[in-house]
Amino acid sequence: MPRESKAAKIQRAAEIEQVMYELYGEGACSLDYRDPFTLTCAVVLSAQCTDAAVNKVTPTLFDAYPTPQALAGAKLEDVEAVIRTLGFFRAKAKNLIALAQKLCLDFGGVVPQDVDALQTLPGVGRKTANCVMCEAFRDPQGIAVDTHVYRIAHRLKLAGPSADTPAKTEAALLAVYPRDQWLFINHQWVHFGREYCQARNPKCVECPVGQKGLCPSFSPA
Repeated sequence: MPRESKAAKIQRAAEIEQVMYELYGEGACSLDYRDPFTLTCAVVLSAQCTDAAVNKVTPTLFDAYPTPQALAGAKLEDVEAVIRTLGFFRAKAKNLIALAQKLCLDFGGVVPQDVDALQTLPGVGRKTANCVMCEAFRDPQGIAVDTHVYRIAHRLKLAGPSADTPAKTEAALLAVYPRDQWLFINHQWVHFGREYCQARNPKCVECPVGQKGLCPSFSPA
């Protein structure tokens, strides 16, 4: 593919988003949650774990600990028992309790509506903070870059070889997408990654983005 100008890349990104919107609309969160607090907990639990697995344990978790105050006073072994089927459950249980305690101590028991403040919570990195800002508050302050978004951004060549971290990939995407689309990209691309652009054996022949000539990695064979 010849070197692409920034204007051409922005135009191609817009056309890709049109395809994504036609496929998935605004997209939908795959995690079950009840409010900003339970969403934050669910996203923390989803690290290196499928959303489906998280959704199996969160009803029990949220019934037992529906508020930061309730979870802040939980016994570690009790939380571990609820989420034991998830990977890294011991570390995640510890983070959840510490997260709830910090919310109570520093934020009045309320999830902060700020991407930087969210990242002061135990277990919350930029991806989780972006997810919460977009999904819970509809106030995008970035794009959540998970494994799907990272993979797709690079296959679409919207992020170059030097964007070799999630943070750099996010910066590349923010440069080509307007803020009003930041809300949708993670949800849309997660669905797209599962349906077409899998890590192994992507379904290029069936891919609506590739069929429109918008993917430099498109391989019809």
